[in-house]
Amino acid sequence: MLKFIENILSAFRSCFSRTRTYEWFLVIVSALLVRCDSLGVTSLIRALSLDHRLYETLLHFFRSSAYKTAELKSRWHEIVHRNAPLIRIGGRPLLLGDGCKVSKESRRMPGVKKLCQESEDSSKPQFIHGHMFGGIGAAIGNHLNSFCLPMDLTIQDGLKETASWIGGNLSASLSHVVQMVRNGHAIAQTFSENVYLALDRYFLTVPLLMELKELNKSAAYRLDVITRAKANCIAYAKLEKKLEPHRGRPRKKGKSIKVMDLFESRRHDFIAATVFMYGREQKVEYLSLNLLWGIKLYQELQFVLVKYDNVTTILATTDLNLAPTLVIEAYAHRFKIECMFREIKQQIHGFSYHFWNSKIPKLNKYKKKSDPDPLALIREEDRPSVLLTIEAIERFVLCSEISMGIIQMTALNPAFVETIERHRYLRTSRKGRVSEATVIDYLRKHFFRLLSLNRHSHISRLILSMQEPDFEEDKPI
Repeated sequence: MLKFIENILSAFRSCFSRTRTYEWFLVIVSALLVRCDSLGVTSLIRALSLDHRLYETLLHFFRSSAYKTAELKSRWHEIVHRNAPLIRIGGRPLLLGDGCKVSKESRRMPGVKKLCQESEDSSKPQFIHGHMFGGIGAAIGNHLNSFCLPMDLTIQDGLKETASWIGGNLSASLSHVVQMVRNGHAIAQTFSENVYLALDRYFLTVPLLMELKELNKSAAYRLDVITRAKANCIAYAKLEKKLEPHRGRPRKKGKSIKVMDLFESRRHDFIAATVFMYGREQKVEYLSLNLLWGIKLYQELQFVLVKYDNVTTILATTDLNLAPTLVIEAYAHRFKIECMFREIKQQIHGFSYHFWNSKIPKLNKYKKKSDPDPLALIREEDRPSVLLTIEAIERFVLCSEISMGIIQMTALNPAFVETIERHRYLRTSRKGRVSEATVIDYLRKHFFRLLSLNRHSHISRLILSMQEPDFEEDKPI
């Protein structure tokens, strides 16, 4: 197992201009695999019993100039495409996307703002102060055991002011919806093939469709969206025939249709089918229609109306030729990204960063909309330091993504599953299937034993050298 981890991490070597920085990357990812608490960077020191004098050097890794975040992320996408068992829909890889809100109480952390949590979970407060992350993952595994492997997690709200500092890079000033579709399209270009992106009903908007149309127009590889429509969705019929010439602008759409009403008015047109969804075969009835959608846009979408177990839902996709049963199957995988957010928070503690900057004004929890953005008050000479803090946050989260991805690929490797199952008792365990929590529990108990059995591996020698007091603290990061 240690050799498997080392082989994946060795592909990142060319992203680092200094050997020592790459070595710290290996140590940090290894520590994220086995740490038991979420108390920031100090927990990485405790997880591997590193010399406490290395703390400042470890902290500097996240602000190092020896590597670029974009290159590291792009290499991670290539590794996933090459090594992970991607779930394909109609021959294309399936990506999953959604937003995640993370509570942060720091008074001097960039991008922290008041956020509203729309959730039916009574344990979640309605309003929090924290970061809004946009996440995209790849569906991997098979129909029996699947995961959402994290590919891209970035702060997508609260950083509009920093966009003007960076020059031509204005991505931070774009809306959450537009940033999500841009990130998904970038992954498609890295994969060098057409992909599908499954999103929640929140994302079915005119700006998303307009941005997607522009991106696909000039790109070598296409991104198509599969999403859910709201219950009050209004679509329009296509013009059946060319109308006679008349005064005024030509019509772009036919009569309006309340899509939810079609469940009753066209109930005899539904087709029965069996699809694999939510881990089992499910009998469904569906009706597929191509309709126009979007005020002043009127883009043609394929709507799939689905009925099963007294549930009715409306799905929509920009791919007009995709089989309706595959649309249903693809959207059924979308909930896996919610599981991914839960595991990153509770198992990896991937959002437990504590990076802050004394040059940022204290957070005002009673700030009004008319009050200026705290980042707008920062002096010009202090801006590079604030940008490095934002970079450090996203690098910490990226390392957590890589750790979670390694855990999930391990859980899908038949060579490791049998060994891991024997070391953790579960009353309701299922043969041949292990969760991320099971793999993490195994690594926490056996990681040092694996190091001792592979004393000559690069990671073993590296961790051992950092546990000893005679470390070389003057080497640059």
